[in-house]
Amino acid sequence: MNYTIMVIDDEQMILDMLRDQFEMEQYQVITAKSGEEALQKLIQQPDIILLDINMPGMDGLELCRAIRDHVACPILFLTARIEEADRVAGLRAGGDDYILKPFSLVELTARVEAHLRRESRIQQKISVRGFGDIVVDYAARTVSRNGRPIELSKVEFDIVELLSLHPGQVFNREAIYEQVRGFDGTADNTVVKEHIRRIRNKLGAQYIETVWGCGYKWVK
Repeated sequence: MNYTIMVIDDEQMILDMLRDQFEMEQYQVITAKSGEEALQKLIQQPDIILLDINMPGMDGLELCRAIRDHVACPILFLTARIEEADRVAGLRAGGDDYILKPFSLVELTARVEAHLRRESRIQQKISVRGFGDIVVDYAARTVSRNGRPIELSKVEFDIVELLSLHPGQVFNREAIYEQVRGFDGTADNTVVKEHIRRIRNKLGAQYIETVWGCGYKWVK
């Protein structure tokens, strides 16, 4: 399958470098130098988006918030920001992952491939499960309570999917981090804790239990 990747960055050198890299890997590549240009090109329906945070005018966080309700594909931030608050801001804006600049093209390509593999696996699921007053539809990637949808980001749903498919099983933060990113890297506890907090706020704290010193589990 030929995937379409959208790269959004105000630096032409980075756009050219990433276009060459992913075209070499047989991707269809869409590029945009601003948030405004990216909004116009979203009609081409990319399978994954690489998004620079630091852009003039509409920055990456603002753009991510603007498109997240209309775009279900993974969004990976490209950023030179390394502070915890910046990473959390990106996740709260609707991002799924982040790559620190300067980055390795080999690692970036592996991250993109891993996210797309996970998307493909998800699309093959056909089961629906109920837990108390909520229903998780794994094929449609939706969660509802008494028939009313609960809005979850892609990564939030990925965590709900992982835990709820294995009720009672304890997953440490490293395992959750690897599963939702689709890439075996060093675990970032900040990322996992923030997503768990947001899920509990939306679903209720009773579904995900903290097992102190071990991780988290879905309550049967």
